Amino acid sequence: MSKVKTSFFCQHCGYESVKWAGQCPSCSQWNTFVEELVQKDNGKNDNSWKDYSDDKRTSKTIALHEIKNSEEKRLPTSDAELNRVLGGGIVPGSLVLVAGEPGIGKSTLFLQNGLWLKDIPVLYISGEESEQQIKMRADRLGLKNDNFYLLTETSTQTIFQEIKKLKPQLVIVDSIQTLQTPFIDSSPGSVSQIRECAAEFQRFAKETNTPVFLIGHITKDGSIAGPKILEHMVDTVLQFEGDRHYAYRILRTLKNRFGSTAELGIYEMTDTGMRGVLNPSEILITQKEEQLSGIAIAATIEGMRPLLIETQALVTQSVYGTPQRTVTGFDLRRLQLLLAVLEKRGGFHFGMKDVFLNIAGGIKVEDPSIDLAVLCALLSSYEDVPLPQQVCFAGEIGLSGEIRAVNRIDQRIAEAEKLGFEKIIVSKYNQKGLSKQKFNIEVVMMGRVEEVYRYLF
Repeated sequence: MSKVKTSFFCQHCGYESVKWAGQCPSCSQWNTFVEELVQKDNGKNDNSWKDYSDDKRTSKTIALHEIKNSEEKRLPTSDAELNRVLGGGIVPGSLVLVAGEPGIGKSTLFLQNGLWLKDIPVLYISGEESEQQIKMRADRLGLKNDNFYLLTETSTQTIFQEIKKLKPQLVIVDSIQTLQTPFIDSSPGSVSQIRECAAEFQRFAKETNTPVFLIGHITKDGSIAGPKILEHMVDTVLQFEGDRHYAYRILRTLKNRFGSTAELGIYEMTDTGMRGVLNPSEILITQKEEQLSGIAIAATIEGMRPLLIETQALVTQSVYGTPQRTVTGFDLRRLQLLLAVLEKRGGFHFGMKDVFLNIAGGIKVEDPSIDLAVLCALLSSYEDVPLPQQVCFAGEIGLSGEIRAVNRIDQRIAEAEKLGFEKIIVSKYNQKGLSKQKFNIEVVMMGRVEEVYRYLF
């Protein structure tokens, strides 16, 4: 008989220890260790998938050069944004983890994607909602699908028995934190339960070549709930984010074994579910009648897609002794760096000014090419002079005040031209990267911050 085995797990980071400790050596949190049963004397796990499909997979050692290249088959969905983020469609046998804030629309997005796939049997497993709740949501989306099946269950044993009967070609689990396996004797949502349930679904996905989507929760500090090993086990990690006060949601790739990790999908929340936004530049630039100071348009790139984003700055005289620096959607340290460059290289006294910076549309930008637009928005607000409406910017600012080259400049210029801009200001060091094709937009080359100031003001 196998012995009952227990371990102590940190409920904050998932660190495993053979004995209890007051402080976790991994994340330094206090009183987070809880004893959990790791191995229960409960017989053998009977979730073998030998009879599931006709493809007999044998495990044996093979030389790398003997492996034949087969064309990668993907299952394209009707959602262009999801296809883009996954790298071209769903890969058979892949395990995808999707995490996001409560109420952001994870269940809605994957329910509608499951209902759109009419050619294959799809199984939607819910541990959080009843069949009636899911039916109400499907009716609200206005979608019908005879190949779509529901299962409201939390025990993995029952789930896998139903999977063997139905043999679906896509499984959606909502959510991994609600499931429990009988082989681990702890409550659902605990570190060992999440790890074991994810391992069972990983084994199922790889052995049967069936793609599985796991919807996950996040903790209050924004990280994915459960052990860090959960992110290592899955093939793709997607983060669904956005401000609930805006209608726009962003699906971001954090890890992808089958595609780029820099991809981005943009959705709009409507009454009939999530709608993919095919031209996000138009929604990220506000349409205004009159010219206002402190506004500049940046030509950025997120993943493979160029975006034009509006940056808004407000510079006012500081009332308090310490000036305020407030940012939304931009890195605060990066703003302080740009202000230091303007103080040192341009002689502008921002030390006595309050500075507020906002990226319109509620999205976060990490592309360094937004620097030049932020700097011009700051100068525009400082001087209280509006920038010309038909001008946009793409450039990174160096510490010595030079405008550095940015990558994929052709795509940025083409996007600005498509949206009707007349001029784009870029770094003069980008000349090598510019192809010989003629643009209908005027490309202005600048080398230093002082040149830009003289040109605009």
